[in-house]
Amino acid sequence: MKLRTGLLIGLFLLAQGPRAYCDSFSWLEPTHSPKALEWVKKQNQKTWSALAQDPRFPKIRAGILKILEAPDKIPMPSLRGKWVFNFWRDKKHVRGLWRRTTKADYANSHPHWQTLLDLDILAKKENKNWVWQGASCLPPAYRRCLLDLSDGGTDAKFTREFDLPSRSFVKGGFNLPSAKSEVAWINQDEILVATDFGKGALTTSGYPRIVKLWKRHTPLTQAQTLLKGKKSDMEVHGSVYSRPSGAIPVIVRSPAFFRSINYWMSPDQKLKRIPLPEDADLQGFFKGLTLAVLRSDWKTPAGKFKRGDLISWPLSEINRKNPEKFVALVYRPKADEAIEDSFPAKSVLYLNILKNVRGRIFKGRLKSSKWTWTPISLPPNGTTHLVSGNSLSNTLFASYQDFLTPTTLYREDKSGLKAVKKLPARFNARDLTFEQLWTTSPDGTKIPYFLVHRKDLPLNGKNPTLLYGYGGFEISMTPFYSGIIGKVWLEKGGVYALADIRGGGEFGPAWHEAALKTHRQKAYDDFLAVARDLIRRKITDSKHLGIMGGSNGGLLVGVAFTEKPELFHAVVCQVPLLDMLNYTHIGAGASWIAEYGDPQNPAMARIISRYSPYQNVRPGVHYPKVFFISSTDDDRVSPAHARKMAAKMESYGDPVFYYETLDGGHSSAANLKKAATEYSLEYTYLFERLFPR
Repeated sequence: MKLRTGLLIGLFLLAQGPRAYCDSFSWLEPTHSPKALEWVKKQNQKTWSALAQDPRFPKIRAGILKILEAPDKIPMPSLRGKWVFNFWRDKKHVRGLWRRTTKADYANSHPHWQTLLDLDILAKKENKNWVWQGASCLPPAYRRCLLDLSDGGTDAKFTREFDLPSRSFVKGGFNLPSAKSEVAWINQDEILVATDFGKGALTTSGYPRIVKLWKRHTPLTQAQTLLKGKKSDMEVHGSVYSRPSGAIPVIVRSPAFFRSINYWMSPDQKLKRIPLPEDADLQGFFKGLTLAVLRSDWKTPAGKFKRGDLISWPLSEINRKNPEKFVALVYRPKADEAIEDSFPAKSVLYLNILKNVRGRIFKGRLKSSKWTWTPISLPPNGTTHLVSGNSLSNTLFASYQDFLTPTTLYREDKSGLKAVKKLPARFNARDLTFEQLWTTSPDGTKIPYFLVHRKDLPLNGKNPTLLYGYGGFEISMTPFYSGIIGKVWLEKGGVYALADIRGGGEFGPAWHEAALKTHRQKAYDDFLAVARDLIRRKITDSKHLGIMGGSNGGLLVGVAFTEKPELFHAVVCQVPLLDMLNYTHIGAGASWIAEYGDPQNPAMARIISRYSPYQNVRPGVHYPKVFFISSTDDDRVSPAHARKMAAKMESYGDPVFYYETLDGGHSSAANLKKAATEYSLEYTYLFERLFPR
């Protein structure tokens, strides 16, 4: 690709480091500076005045809020012993309830829920903007839990010990101030903790680099250090895997996003390295075996294993001189398959497999060192999920959904498979259909995408079409049921397309690695190829084609509209990365060097400079009117990216919309009402841009 006009001077400056060049909008980087927030306030008001006054906005918002607050959603389960836990939000509880019921009662149409914690009441009592971040409970009794609560939705959160019988926080218990902490139970009186211990305790990515063993009734300052990572690491943390044979503590040092060095912690707190390649993805433990998915080929004394394989290794051989000779194959995906997820239950191993971007769940049994696999009978054309299981039993909750089929929750146990909950239809799908299509990227690679549309879709090139993509971090884009997209977009005649571009995990590690670092442009070429294919097939044209993406997907659509502005008439760019020459210095950007490469490296900076949206937006070009969405409290992808891009485009005379929620973190909305408002602004914008008046 040829360098864009004006970049030659920039590249000269890049040789001195990516922060060397002059950035007229760097004043927008300090998240809470009064000057920056004043700019945000004016932008929000401008966007609100333009979009919320559209006569369609109130109706769109009312419909979306009705779906979000619906009392008949599936209460997604978290199975812990005899209990099913659930976090629930509705019209009355906008922040949410943490609650539980028995496993037997959960199967009933109206379970009797015990409220454990009401976040709306807690937020009012403590004058905090509490956002639920999850709970870790101690097996097998599940009487004590460590709750994560963030003030405003940031990744940084408070950790507080909670007693379930009394439904109260434990005075003098395991409590941590706000930080990007990771904690795990070893037993009732000991936890693994990785947090901000003070000066020098964090990596350059802003995550903990020290793991300690913290004993009850002792100050955190006296916790025993187990492992210190390097400042340049991404993070260090501890995990504890619960198995019928007992707890298995593992300390993980991650030098980079897709690399980890795993250590088993013996009962005397000694660390023994688990002999896996650094890029292997540890899946857990099953019948004394360590399970991992390989991201690269691995030649061992036991044989050659391929990238994408699920392999096992006996933990009991950890003291052997040549432990790799005990590696064995568990499951080898076919060319059109990828292992999406796994769950080791008590005596069976569940695998969620993508086959041509459609889900399949298999149940594996190990007998005499041989695996046998039995498919679980779920519908074949959508997405399956391993929702929740219990490693001390063989019960599994799994789900199925596709673009037109509401989510159904199943329970799989010794009595077989049974549907236990089903989401009611949120829109009329009778006249709709979906299909998988393929196109060809510039390098000849076949790229699939899904298309959802009316059965009688006219191929006249005039259909309002929304194309969504992500293409990064080995995350797969699979069919999903969205009441909002169906009700607001599809019912009104809109077309929805979902691209499965390289960088994702749709076909395993190779599909992801094809668009890493120096090959990043391939993900963008794939996305643009899908856009062109939609136009070539006369599904839409450039005046009726919009694109949407968030986070890494926000970068994707940012590259798409700066490289090919003539292809699109609407762009929804959510919580994006955009200033890629500086991303390692903004938010948690340093943690993603394994994905994008390091712009401090002049050779890598030259490659990044060719696609970085912030550096490639130019005056005098007719861009579509972009809608940037961000969040002040996003401490993962800082709002600085979207702020600076919007300000720069406005300085060139390009009209843009910008809206920044003041809380919500990377999810960009802290409660249901705020989420409904944000969605409504986005879809009002899409209707204004893509639907003819």
